[in-house]
Amino acid sequence: MDQSLLHSHEVALRQGSWIKFICGASNEDLPSISDLCAVYAAAGVNCIDVAADYAVVAAAREGLDWVEANHGLRPWLMISVTDGKDIHFRKAFFDPKICPKECKRPCEKVCPTNAITKNSGVLNDLCYGCGRCIPVCPLKLINEKNNTLKIEDFGDLISRIKPDAVEIHTSPGRINEFENSLKSILKSKVTLRRIAVSCGLEIHGISKYKLSQELWSRHECLRRYKQKPIWQLDGRPMSSDIGISTAKAAISLLEKMHSIAPPGPLQLAGGTNSQTIHYLSPNNGLAGIAFGGIARKLIQPFLIEAKAKNKKLIEWPEGWDKALEVAKGLINPWLSNNY
Repeated sequence: MDQSLLHSHEVALRQGSWIKFICGASNEDLPSISDLCAVYAAAGVNCIDVAADYAVVAAAREGLDWVEANHGLRPWLMISVTDGKDIHFRKAFFDPKICPKECKRPCEKVCPTNAITKNSGVLNDLCYGCGRCIPVCPLKLINEKNNTLKIEDFGDLISRIKPDAVEIHTSPGRINEFENSLKSILKSKVTLRRIAVSCGLEIHGISKYKLSQELWSRHECLRRYKQKPIWQLDGRPMSSDIGISTAKAAISLLEKMHSIAPPGPLQLAGGTNSQTIHYLSPNNGLAGIAFGGIARKLIQPFLIEAKAKNKKLIEWPEGWDKALEVAKGLINPWLSNNY
């Protein structure tokens, strides 16, 4: 692998043009993962963030290998873990046998990944845990289940996967769990380029000063273990396909935090979409952005059509070209660093 390709992503962090594609911490749809990673790698993102799962990583690397061979690009491969319960690491489920036949199935309508079907309930591989189906069920039949690894298993997983970077999702009051996660990760002896730390305000109901304290405690921990951070400010988790309001939520969090966050690059996530760039103010201290749900939604029609043709997207030249054009439409404004 060309090491200069991997080093260029550090340059992007310093220049404020860093872009990450979030494939989903609970996304296990292997065929789509391979194609999604390929499309956004070819579009020029600096990092691909996937679930901490052997099969998922293998699918992601299949797409990345193809892009490196055909386009000469290679983003970092990042895996996401959590130091405790987190909405990014869950699955919805219900028993379709007890679902009334006369139900209008609002759950099916709100699911952004078509993971809910009439006869099968929730398709586990397609569900990435957004949770939109849970409150709309009129009979409250839909529940959630955790989809997390044990902290003590992080080291073994990483030693086998050998990612370029790791992201730790954390919550207020979990500094001990965070440090234990970091220790477990470092047992792998894998040299990581960055450890991203993801946390926000909305789902925790805390003040910006409390979030700042939490991030500073993680900063001290990372510094003790000689690790370089990326601070992922999670505006409104898993909502980027909803609209303008979520873009504003992400910007609002940046405005609150950029002057009181610890040293290191700040990256937006959680609600980020094509509108986000229009609400940024000058001198915002931003190193980059991550796109998740909106990035997946934009490419989903091409994945569905490729599947109907019994092909991967990378095996369908016409569909690939169109999908890549769409992906670049989302990515290109950030690559120029003119925001």
